[in-house]
Amino acid sequence: MNPLYTVAEIRAVEYAAAATLPPGALMQRAGQAAANAALDLLPLSTAQARVLVLAGPGDNGGDALEAAAHLSYTGAQVTLIHFAPAEGRVSSDERQAALQRAKVSDARFREVADASIAATEWNLVIDGLFGIGLKRPLDGAVRALVETVNQLRCNVLALDVPSGLDADSGCVVGPDGVAVHATHTITFIGNKPGLHTCDGRDYAGLVDVARLEIDASHFAPASLHLNDVKFFSRHLQARRHNSHKGSYGNVAVIGGARGMSGAPILAARTAINSGVGRVYALFVEDALPCDPGQPELMCRSAGDFELNTATLVIGPGLGDSSAAHALLDQAIASDSVLLADADAINLLAGDAALQTRLAQRQAAVVLTPHPLEAARLLGSSIGAVQADRLAAARTLAARLQAIVVLKGSGTVIAAPDGKAVINTTGNPALATAGTGDVLAGLCGALLAQGWPQWEAALAAVWLHGMAADVLVTEGCGPIGLTAAELIPAIRTALNRMVQHHAR
Repeated sequence: MNPLYTVAEIRAVEYAAAATLPPGALMQRAGQAAANAALDLLPLSTAQARVLVLAGPGDNGGDALEAAAHLSYTGAQVTLIHFAPAEGRVSSDERQAALQRAKVSDARFREVADASIAATEWNLVIDGLFGIGLKRPLDGAVRALVETVNQLRCNVLALDVPSGLDADSGCVVGPDGVAVHATHTITFIGNKPGLHTCDGRDYAGLVDVARLEIDASHFAPASLHLNDVKFFSRHLQARRHNSHKGSYGNVAVIGGARGMSGAPILAARTAINSGVGRVYALFVEDALPCDPGQPELMCRSAGDFELNTATLVIGPGLGDSSAAHALLDQAIASDSVLLADADAINLLAGDAALQTRLAQRQAAVVLTPHPLEAARLLGSSIGAVQADRLAAARTLAARLQAIVVLKGSGTVIAAPDGKAVINTTGNPALATAGTGDVLAGLCGALLAQGWPQWEAALAAVWLHGMAADVLVTEGCGPIGLTAAELIPAIRTALNRMVQHHAR
């Protein structure tokens, strides 16, 4: 189910597989797989297709050289820019063999400084400059070449990982680094987390995996996966006719400090539209008499509510007052399933004793921080969190004994035991106020309906992103989409999934 592997894990698989194969077999397979992927992106008649291949000084460059040779044999007009290993560094025998095959093919070698690169109308660029071993920012002639390629108007196929992108973290390498903007990536042996989180989705494009015919016995069980409906589909159950509102749980959304009543309303509206039997919108101050747009919600003062009678979603618009702090303390002390978001997380970050009590709770806990909130909890910076999103989410999950949903491009869901999932749905339409409140309400709704906390988090993040994806395909974004527009789209997606998966 869509496993992801770190660079270290990929290296171990590669080493074990290579020991059982003839020398150079994996590079030759990678080159053939790259050529096949390239042909899928070229016109049906390759005779006139102009392909620019960039081959770096390492084994990633060897893969590119193999691909260039294969493509030239199909009749494509292949131009190859080759970077030899730095002086004093010895090229591997496999890469040397690939270079010789490229030299005897019809591929034309060209100097990197050739000004006609930018002026030529290429059908495809193949990026084989640097792979998963890159540790330093691209500079000099390579950086200039990447910047030129990023201005071209054609498909760009990255081999293994776009050059300049960290395969583990998804960050562009270096504080002022550059990376190839690929439209497609063919990644070898196994999928990498960096292609799917942080900057990864902006640079990798559509990702395909070429296993290179490596036997499954060489792969250790993965602790990291891409999110998949299969992980939670068994909980998508059709409703019995013989049921009532009490069959589907209660949610209490706690927030709504003065001037921030919209946040709990968004969360509560999402919960009621996601199938909860009863939803309470509880306000830390100035409780609304009702929600005219969703009169089914019961609006009350938070101080008057019995917290053990509902699944608690605390934090949307909660504020940082002493009353807000007291409510969070009471919520943690309750026996209810708890989802902490937004201001509840900020309050936790400033109170170590609350964190300790949270970690000791018997009932389920889900936390949904964005990177700044995660940084506050960790006592670090946004930059440190984004530099290793997986580590940040896993650390928080273990420390607080909670399911942690670290929001952002490629949202990371982590459990206390170290297992983690990167989400694949969603788009920039979600980069607007209130979408986090909607996610909190959706996850709270699934929890109230009896979903286990892990599956509830996976499903909520997936559905939340899918709703945004559907709205964008319908022309309602990504620019200007509002959080409230997600709510009916989530309801539609949830019902369709139940109809498809329910037994």
